Amino acid sequence: MAFGGFSQEGGGDMAEINVIPLVDIMLVLLVIFIITAPVITHSVKVDLPRVSHERNEVPPQAVTLSLDADGALYWDQEPLAAESLESRLERAVAEQPELELHLRADQHTPYERLARILTQARAAGVLRIGFITEPEGGAR
Repeated sequence: MAFGGFSQEGGGDMAEINVIPLVDIMLVLLVIFIITAPVITHSVKVDLPRVSHERNEVPPQAVTLSLDADGALYWDQEPLAAESLESRLERAVAEQPELELHLRADQHTPYERLARILTQARAAGVLRIGFITEPEGGAR
C-alpha cells in the first residue's frame, strides 16, 4: 500500500482507495447482527398437543314438510293436521336447534297457504328453510 506523505516531492495524486474505514464499518455491522439475530428468533418452547385438523361437521337434521294440491300436510311422509304444525315445529326446534325445514309444495298450492306455513316456521324458531323443486323437463 502506498501512503502519501507531506512532502512536495513526487507531487502525484494517490491513486489507491483506502478500504480500512469500510472494513471497520462492516465489522461493526457484523457484530451488531450477531448480537441481535438470536433476539429476533427467540420464542417460548411449548409442547403443543397433537390433534386432527379435519372438520367434525355434523349435518343438521332436516325435516321435509310436504303440501299436496288438496292442502293436506305431511311431516316426513306422515299426515299432519294444520293446527298442530306450529307445536310440532317448536318441539323439533327444541330437540335440534339447527333444524332445516325442506318445504315441498304442489305447484297449484295458493301462496297464502305457503306464507302461513313460513310464518309458523319462523315463529317456532326455524332458521333454515329450503324449497324442494324438480328440474324443468324432469320426470314426475
